[in-house]
Amino acid sequence: MSESDRYMQEREKKRDALRAAGVDPYGGRFPDVEAAADLRARADVCDIPAGEKLPDFTARIAGRITLLRDIGKLAFLTVQDRTGAMQFGLSRADLGDAQWAVFKQLDLGDIIGGDGIIGRTKTGELTLWLKTLTVLAKALRPPPEKWHGLTDVELRYRHRYVDLFSNPEVREVFRQRSAIIHAIREHLVDLGYLEVDTPVLQPIYGGAAARPFTTHHNTLDMDLYLRISPELYLKRLLVGGMERVFEISRNFRNEGISPRHNPEFSMIELYEAYADYNVMMERTEGMVAAGIEALGGGFIRPYGELELNFAPPWRRAKYADLLGEHTGLDVKDTSGVLERAKQEGIYQKLTKMIGDGHVHVRPDHAAPGSLIDHDVLVNELFDMLVQPHLIQPTFVYDYPASICPLTRRHPEDPSIALRFEAFVAGMELGNAYTELNDPRVQEEKVMDEDFVMALEYGMPPAGGLGVGLDRLVMLLTNSRSIRDVILFPLQRKG
Repeated sequence: MSESDRYMQEREKKRDALRAAGVDPYGGRFPDVEAAADLRARADVCDIPAGEKLPDFTARIAGRITLLRDIGKLAFLTVQDRTGAMQFGLSRADLGDAQWAVFKQLDLGDIIGGDGIIGRTKTGELTLWLKTLTVLAKALRPPPEKWHGLTDVELRYRHRYVDLFSNPEVREVFRQRSAIIHAIREHLVDLGYLEVDTPVLQPIYGGAAARPFTTHHNTLDMDLYLRISPELYLKRLLVGGMERVFEISRNFRNEGISPRHNPEFSMIELYEAYADYNVMMERTEGMVAAGIEALGGGFIRPYGELELNFAPPWRRAKYADLLGEHTGLDVKDTSGVLERAKQEGIYQKLTKMIGDGHVHVRPDHAAPGSLIDHDVLVNELFDMLVQPHLIQPTFVYDYPASICPLTRRHPEDPSIALRFEAFVAGMELGNAYTELNDPRVQEEKVMDEDFVMALEYGMPPAGGLGVGLDRLVMLLTNSRSIRDVILFPLQRKG
């Protein structure tokens, strides 16, 4: 028998002993529980001397046992709830023999409730002296050894529930995530946006260049895709007169996993009629500022060894200018771009991927002797040689039009698309466009006939924006992996 099995067997015996004594080891409704932090705040305004109790100061607390000290006819338990810890004091004289026997069946990790009076120990520790002890859940598996928490990264992600109750700093990240998303939602609602829901199962996937997950609907006998973006449905709402809409969406892309990528991820995507990509820059700054305000601590925030300044306005820089600044290349120099792409191994990589059938590119204006679209090579060079230098929040705007098929062109230069990407810490945070609303141009780019029909009814000029919420939470909570901010990231089979 393994040590783990032996521990479980001992705990099962205690569970059975509770049942034999008429105590339900899995409790029931336990109303009017006060948060530990609220109780501490309430006690702080009272002058409770060390070693004294206040008979009229009653409270009810519930949580998981993280520390247990049995010293004869007296015992102390530390109980953790969502807001913090509280010490329970147990006296056999106060509880009586029956309840003391219940206490004897408790272990670390059990969830209990306590009713009692507040006081302080001789050392000044705030303590709830119990009059009644209630078992709410008997834990059959012991918590991580010595309550030091899980340290193995893969186990932490696989058994997130243990990670959460044993590592308070992990719970805090997800509390902050909730606060950030709530603040962004309120910010947009205050600007007159409507929050909407659009289909996750889509007959035609669109809105981004990505490989989808596929599924099949049995009753309708039709193949469907998990959405890679809600874009085309949200634009339909602009046609319908819903002039400012947003969706906090779960999207799915059947692609790689990395510290910055998860196949299932959260985005906020929004569209505003009569706006453009300049307005979307303001919206990005406003949403991030709202999230920071919800957390407190100001616009200058640590991220690993970096110090990031999110104070608006963020830097704005043209795509072509940044390429020249960091590589010395002219964005229109086809021969120079091709040669540099070969030096960096980019051309060889893409050529192999084309041969393997993994990518398809259009050689519309490739350099002589090249099989690959010039702007594709430019963008690969940008990702490799420019993006890592974009540390402070930066809007990179005016991208090559050929890699932005769903974007309105620059009125003075049709080779440029009115698009920006927001970068922070060398990582893409958001993507925005001045939207294309000409149905005849659109139908050349997408195969969604219903969407083209919608545009034929007339979609107002608009700005559109997508921000990766997981990445934003990473940046604002100083988390280095996307899996640290997703409660249940996809894992290989254990």
